[in-house]
Amino acid sequence: MIQLKGDLVIHSTNSKNSPSITEAFMRQQAKTSGLSVQAIAGSYVVLLGMNMPKSAVKGVLGFAIERIDHTEDERYWLKGFKTFEETDPGVPTGSLVSSLEHPIQAFLWGDFTAKPNHRYTYRVVAMRGKPKKLEPAETVELTIQTEDEAQGTHVVYFNRGVAGSQAYARKFKNKKPDQVANDAAWQWLSRGLVEALLAFIAQAKGSRYSLRAALYEFHHLPVLQAFGAAAQSGAEVKIVYDAKENQGNYPNKANRKAIAQAGIEALTIPRQANSSYIAHNKFIVLLKDGQPVQVWTGSTNITDGGLYGHSNVGHVVRDAKIASQFLDYWTALSQDTPAKALRPLNDDRTPVPQKKLKSGEMHPIFSPRSSLEALDWYAQQMDTAKSAIFFTAAFGVNDQLESILSQDKDYLRYILLEKDGGDIESLRRDQDNRIAVGSVMKDNRDQEDKPSGEILDRWNYEKTTGLNTHVRFIHTKYLLVDPLGKNPLVVTGSANFSEASTRNNDENMLLIQGDTRVADIYLGEFMRLFNHFYTRYWMQVNRTAETVSSRYLVPNDSWTTEYYVKDSPKAKERLYFSGK
Repeated sequence: MIQLKGDLVIHSTNSKNSPSITEAFMRQQAKTSGLSVQAIAGSYVVLLGMNMPKSAVKGVLGFAIERIDHTEDERYWLKGFKTFEETDPGVPTGSLVSSLEHPIQAFLWGDFTAKPNHRYTYRVVAMRGKPKKLEPAETVELTIQTEDEAQGTHVVYFNRGVAGSQAYARKFKNKKPDQVANDAAWQWLSRGLVEALLAFIAQAKGSRYSLRAALYEFHHLPVLQAFGAAAQSGAEVKIVYDAKENQGNYPNKANRKAIAQAGIEALTIPRQANSSYIAHNKFIVLLKDGQPVQVWTGSTNITDGGLYGHSNVGHVVRDAKIASQFLDYWTALSQDTPAKALRPLNDDRTPVPQKKLKSGEMHPIFSPRSSLEALDWYAQQMDTAKSAIFFTAAFGVNDQLESILSQDKDYLRYILLEKDGGDIESLRRDQDNRIAVGSVMKDNRDQEDKPSGEILDRWNYEKTTGLNTHVRFIHTKYLLVDPLGKNPLVVTGSANFSEASTRNNDENMLLIQGDTRVADIYLGEFMRLFNHFYTRYWMQVNRTAETVSSRYLVPNDSWTTEYYVKDSPKAKERLYFSGK
């Protein structure tokens, strides 16, 4: 039984294992005879995992999902893409249709239109009958609250990360963002990330505050100007940036040009030691009255492409101890300490844990380091996972991690890659490795060896905005181990889980153990991106006339078959996300 108590959703139970208020707030389960649902809420994403006994799915044509927004006093049925052929309304290309008439034929669904700090009730209805005569059957309701970005030790912001998408094509006709009026495209692509970064910097207002930053690519002018405004208010601002002379002189040349344009040369400290390595950090420490109080970290470079293009995360940690450790690291960087001297310092100050962290513990890992022990530790956590791992790899999969992912395991492993490469075939050996690769929905107009104009059926043609060339889609660097368990591990930061990022580059990673709130936010965003790119990658790999035109829902319950094949990935996904 579920009761509402104020704005909190709690379970009515006397069990010693009942969830905490925070846990119940973001994760909620409910069931009725024949249908159970688990909701997992982040800030902008709510995942819904459905489950039914095999005996109960006979005649089920999918799920209709209604969302009641208590915060904005709205109520409507969520929409999907596919229709029944028998009742296809003939909607325009790229249009969505109501799940009430065209139910969702999957046991996992993500509401990617949720908003932060909103209370929602979801009604999940199993639809039976025939396409022309659908009948609502088993129904489950859950009420859940999305995260308030202004509260908590951790505040996490993901940009849109999917500029090449049906939504962008529908909203902005694939125009470049600077060709769209009123900055609407920029705001849509930012999805709160840029605004959060500027707000973090703006906290440093007046002489009681200081900022210490270590940044790699540093040439998005509004952010540089925000640092300048903080300094003009009386705050003490110091910024270490990559100024290494290398082939192509990047990002040094672009950084220096932007710094001069913003007029903040006096605030900056060029990082020039070890020119063959890169100063790849992306963090800012906020101090008040000389004491470190917060840190901004994550994967986001200070560029148009980093903020608005490929997928990135900005992660604020409001913890004095963690902020102090980042400040000590920054101090060494500000002295242009060479890698040879920095390695033992990082090994000593942020040693690799000898075992799993305690629940509730946070621990930074700074690079460069003397060994690959950190990568070995990540591999060990992946190897000893109990239920699932989720992993992003912008630049391929390191040997240590690939050796683990190539082994046959009974649990699910979701891997999100920037591009096809040598890693993929070895990872496919285990069917429980689910792989998605950055891609867009396109026809043959971009392929010289094929005739142009292949019809995409109901799909809109997609183009990226052109903000990124080297890394077009996936730039995040994080690992989730058993995120829906009671003691999840989140690893996040600037390092690419590679030998270079561990031994040579300036990098930072943060280990967060046992924080279900953080894990839920990261998991929702991971699945948003994974589902987006999985569809497009699958279409590119399996492109035939049949797959291109597979817009129709199955008019009977045969769509459920693959979800009940014992030990299949689909069956495991159904059980995992529904909380079984």
